[in-house]
Amino acid sequence: MKVLIINQAEVHQLLPVHECMEVMAEALTALAAGEALNPLRQVLQLPDKRGLLGIMPAYLQGLNVVGLKVVSVFHNNKGTEHDSHQGAVLVFEAGHGSLKALVDASSITAIRTAAVSGVATRLLAREDAEELAILGSGAQAHAHVTAMLAARRIRRVRIWSPNPKHVDAFARRIFEMQNISVVPTTNALEAVKGADIVCTTTSAREPVLMGEWLAPGLHINAVGSSIPLARELDTEAVVRSRLFVDRRESTVNEAGDYLIPKREGIIGDHHIQGEIGEILTGQIAGRRTDEEITLFKSLGLAVEDLASAHYVYQKALQQGLGTWVEFGGNRQVSL
Repeated sequence: MKVLIINQAEVHQLLPVHECMEVMAEALTALAAGEALNPLRQVLQLPDKRGLLGIMPAYLQGLNVVGLKVVSVFHNNKGTEHDSHQGAVLVFEAGHGSLKALVDASSITAIRTAAVSGVATRLLAREDAEELAILGSGAQAHAHVTAMLAARRIRRVRIWSPNPKHVDAFARRIFEMQNISVVPTTNALEAVKGADIVCTTTSAREPVLMGEWLAPGLHINAVGSSIPLARELDTEAVVRSRLFVDRRESTVNEAGDYLIPKREGIIGDHHIQGEIGEILTGQIAGRRTDEEITLFKSLGLAVEDLASAHYVYQKALQQGLGTWVEFGGNRQVSL
């Protein structure tokens, strides 16, 4: 039996962010409608804390696929030749359990994460939002600029990074690729002040976005932290915002941005307004007024990875891309 291997460059070719946004909307709708399974991820932390291995299974009934993302996360890779997220998404058909595709996870993770933020921004940001602030300068920062441009008519982007050396280079790259006004800033407050949309895409363990900075009508996509002991937003920022999530179960188990204020006794589970999929299915309302502050806390879900990888697999079949490998899976009658 043959398996199609789809590499990093091919994923980028086959999965533009604006297309992935539609795929993510469908996947989150299926999850909210009970047509998908998404267990909590399992995480193996290395003893010296330098990295971890995440295991994320999922099932999508409508696509008749089951799958698994296995990804290593080594944040100290920044500035090296290695991505911070490396791994593969395995796509199985759910009829006989046959493995159909092995898809690069670095590119899937970067694109689908930004695409989900794009979906959230369409649902929660003001219609007239045009000033974007990006906190961070890595792969997610770049992908989020693209997603925000697809979600709203952005007029200007302001950039800040915890690593000042990266700010100017990142700003130049965004200007060259997107042909939009880009302003490098020297601190996070300067980037956030006057913004309509803020995306936090850092690997910070302590807050980089403060509640006292938040103006009425702001929308925030909080992306960088996905463990209980790290956060990008301080408690006041979370308290002042109407909080929406990709998955409640993941949030109450994994999201430091939510769990730390909860441990402080400042908020409870009622502070979670609902899931993005519940807005898409009409179960709950999104933004209610132009003045309220909305916050989408992204943790990343296996159904997002599986839906993205399946979409890439289908396009690769149509376009003749990828590499076929004889892999096994046939019943051996005799050895």
